[in-house]
Amino acid sequence: MRSTATPSAPAGEAPQPVSTGFPGSDAQSDFSRARRARLLADIGRRLRREPDDVALMLPFEEVVEALGRTGQHDLGLQVVPLEAIVGSVDRSVDFDRGLRPTSARLRSRWERINAAQRRGEALPPVSLFKVGGLYFVRDGHHRVSVAKSLGRTDIDAYVVEVTTRVKLGEDTLVSDLPLKDHERLFRERVPLPADARARISLRDEWEFGTLAEAVEAWGFRAMQNRGTYMDRAEVAQHWFEEEYEPVVELLRAGDLIAEGETETEGYMRVAADRYRVLRTHEWSDQVLDELRREERRRKWRRRPPPRQLRPKGR
Repeated sequence: MRSTATPSAPAGEAPQPVSTGFPGSDAQSDFSRARRARLLADIGRRLRREPDDVALMLPFEEVVEALGRTGQHDLGLQVVPLEAIVGSVDRSVDFDRGLRPTSARLRSRWERINAAQRRGEALPPVSLFKVGGLYFVRDGHHRVSVAKSLGRTDIDAYVVEVTTRVKLGEDTLVSDLPLKDHERLFRERVPLPADARARISLRDEWEFGTLAEAVEAWGFRAMQNRGTYMDRAEVAQHWFEEEYEPVVELLRAGDLIAEGETETEGYMRVAADRYRVLRTHEWSDQVLDELRREERRRKWRRRPPPRQLRPKGR
C-alpha cells in the first residue's frame, strides 16, 4: 500500500523543512527544530494555563482498562492520519502528544530515520492499536515522529482495532481516565440503551457510583412493589422511563436545575434533598413545592449579612 502523504504543510502551519541536499545535516536541523517546537508548545500551554497533561501521550493499557475492553480484531495494512495518533503502548515513551521528541537521547536514532526518509529509502509500516477513532503506537514511535516533522499527513500502518464499552473522545486527557473508569462501571451496573445513556452526564467521577447505587435501590423497591424479578437491563430501562425522564421534566418546569448543572446533577441533588427534607421517595406537586421553599431558604442563608454603618464622628 502506498501512502498518500505529502510533504507540503497545510495553510497556517509552520513552514516545512527545506532540503539542502545533505540528508545528514538536514536531519540534525529537523531534530533541533522539532525540539524547539515542543518547547514553544510547552510555553504556549503554560501561558494559556492549560492542564499539565494536555501534552502527554495517552497510555494505551490505562485507556482500555478505563473504557472496558470487549475485544479486538486485525484491520491489516492501512493509511492512518498522523493527527489521529495520540497515545502509546510504552508508558515511558519520550514523545509528547504532538509526536515531538521530549529528550535529547532520541537524537541519534531519530536522525538516522529522518535521513533515510529524506534519501527516499522505504521504511516498514508502523504498528498501531485503534480505539474508537484514535490510534496508539505499538512499534515505530521514531518513524511516526519523523513523518510528522517532515510535513507528512499520514503513514502506512498495520492496525489492530480494540473495542471498548465506553467511547474514547478525541480531547481525552490522562486525567480524564478515572472518570471514564467510573463511567464504564456505571454502564455495567446500569445498562441503559444508547440514547438514554447519552443523557447521563456527571462531571465528578465519584458521582457515577452514587447514581448506580440509587438506581439499584430504586430497582429493589420497584421489584418489591410489583412482586416480580427484573434483571439489570429491565431495572435500568424502567428507572429511566418511570423515574429519571419524568422527574427531570418536573425539575425543568419548576426551575429546580441550577445554572451550570447538568440535568443528571440536578436530578441527584434534588432527589437527595427530597429524602433529607421530606424522608420520601415519591414525587408530587406537594413535594416539589416544599423543595422550592427549601431551595429559597438555602439561598437566603447563603446571603452575606448586611454591612453595619459606623456612627458619624468616629
